[in-house]
Amino acid sequence: MPPVPDLVTAAAPAPGSLLSGGPAAAPAADPGAARGAETPPAELDRALSELGDAALGFARMPPREKASLLRALLPGLLAAARPQVEVSCAAAGLDPGSAAAGEAWLAGPCATLAQVRLLAEALEDIAARGRPRLRRGAVRARPDGRVEVDVFPAGLKDAALHGPLRARALMQPGVTRAGVLEAQAPFYRQRDPDGGVALVLGAGGAASVPLRDALHKLFVDGRVVALAASPASAPLGALLERALAPLVSRGLLRFVHVGAEAAAYLAAHPAVAEVHVTGAAAAHDALVWGPPGPRQAGRRASGERLLHKPVTSVLGGVRPVVVMPWLYGRDELWSQVRLLASRVVSSASLGDPAAHVLVLPRGFVQRPLLFRMLHRALAAVPPRRAADPEAEARHAALTAGRPPLARERLEGSADVPLPSGVVRIGEPGPGAPPWTLIAGLSASDPAEPLFSIEPLCGVLSIVEVGSSDPVEFLEAAVRFCNDRLQGTLGASIVAHPISEEDPAVGAALDRALLELRYGVIAVNQAPAAAHALVVPPWGGHPSATLADVQSGLGFVHNTAMLAQVEKTILRAPLTTFARPPSSCDHRRSHVVGERLAACAADPRWGNVARVVAAALRG
Repeated sequence: MPPVPDLVTAAAPAPGSLLSGGPAAAPAADPGAARGAETPPAELDRALSELGDAALGFARMPPREKASLLRALLPGLLAAARPQVEVSCAAAGLDPGSAAAGEAWLAGPCATLAQVRLLAEALEDIAARGRPRLRRGAVRARPDGRVEVDVFPAGLKDAALHGPLRARALMQPGVTRAGVLEAQAPFYRQRDPDGGVALVLGAGGAASVPLRDALHKLFVDGRVVALAASPASAPLGALLERALAPLVSRGLLRFVHVGAEAAAYLAAHPAVAEVHVTGAAAAHDALVWGPPGPRQAGRRASGERLLHKPVTSVLGGVRPVVVMPWLYGRDELWSQVRLLASRVVSSASLGDPAAHVLVLPRGFVQRPLLFRMLHRALAAVPPRRAADPEAEARHAALTAGRPPLARERLEGSADVPLPSGVVRIGEPGPGAPPWTLIAGLSASDPAEPLFSIEPLCGVLSIVEVGSSDPVEFLEAAVRFCNDRLQGTLGASIVAHPISEEDPAVGAALDRALLELRYGVIAVNQAPAAAHALVVPPWGGHPSATLADVQSGLGFVHNTAMLAQVEKTILRAPLTTFARPPSSCDHRRSHVVGERLAACAADPRWGNVARVVAAALRG
């Protein structure tokens, strides 16, 4: 394998990236297996050659035939679901038979099976009527003329499984209602597409994330795919390769396991038409612009790329939770605090549901109650072994030099500014830092590392902005999130529905949803709900550029195949009738997850009822 100038050193592994064996890396069955699992150079070339041979035929394969191919994947993926969960749980030190395994089910097999079935349905729609079906009245113009599209729920079964959760895609300025339909499924509007080979560099906290991006490249963008994963993930790759035999046997998908040098070689290979990166922005920048340092900065400034081919990406970033001032009921606040705590817990293993910065209004009268509830929720969950091998070192670096803070002071009167310091919750273990709250950060500090580093180790930072006036607070919170926080992937807002009945507050919240530069914004829900549903577009805000990539370029999932999306907006109530299975205190989350996987593959009403019954007993 000849070296590729500059790109070899450019792909030095970034913390938490695929190439460092970070959060996506599941342990091998024995330590030697991971060390010997890198795909030999000759096999890399052979894989790309085989993919290239199949690219044109797949690009021009009729949509109905592609739909049949997807449906043929469902039995194998369902059979591999439990082994996949067991491997993911081993990486996180969790008992696969415990409720804690629910997150591995929900983030892994459930979402992948749903994506496969929904893509099959979308392709069947394209074969029958030229584009994926949208619900009647789904495309509408807002009062300001912007167009939005309701993408979830699509029917009664979605509502039965997910309650009042709603998702819509806000289109970019200038898109018309007619234009939405005309631009759907752009690949399938081509007369004789050429196709090509896409390289997907896999990373991320959930094992199925790069696979779902690969499926998007295959069936939405029309590319055959080389899915490159860390050598440490070889056991999981072998599972998925067997499950996806209908794709692998036709030469449409190849799994390869590579380190930094081989990843750079693949990215620069002439057989690869485009590259898709998941994981850390630093890994993306190293591939495109070269290793960190003055030369990389110079290349970025001049636009002198090292990788001269189309690059898309879904990357990490710091994710805020903005709490609007209001007098919430105890059950309402507890419901949102449980969601927040669950996201802190997941941040140590999966990453995608994570919450990193809690943005509170100054003078928020329920601040003491919120922190008492948050401490209670986190104290009930033992700290988990972080999936990122650098989590302990990162935790130590982010907390260094910050004074310890007594819980009582954190829960003190809201009449005084939030004190600065670190609150540690739970007994740490090997590779398992304690849940950590870092309070009293200055919103105007340009050097605060917690505003630019995704912790991946169960850390939640807390900052106060604005005032207890909702309109003033939202304006300050939007400025802080847009101007101070690194990344554009996901943000959350906690808002009481009654507050929106005030025209000024309702208008301020609507402005915030429009102005926040994030690809997914969730009201009273985690942005990762969009990721789990797989129907809504998922990705960073399109204001990013290749030189300032933030949380990535382009959207994935998006089974309605919408073009010119600006962001996804989720809406949920403050409380739900049943405890969500994604909650860290759900007692049967693993049972719900296993049943939901079966339902994702075959959503007959009997399977829906089994999921609901298990969820209600949580």
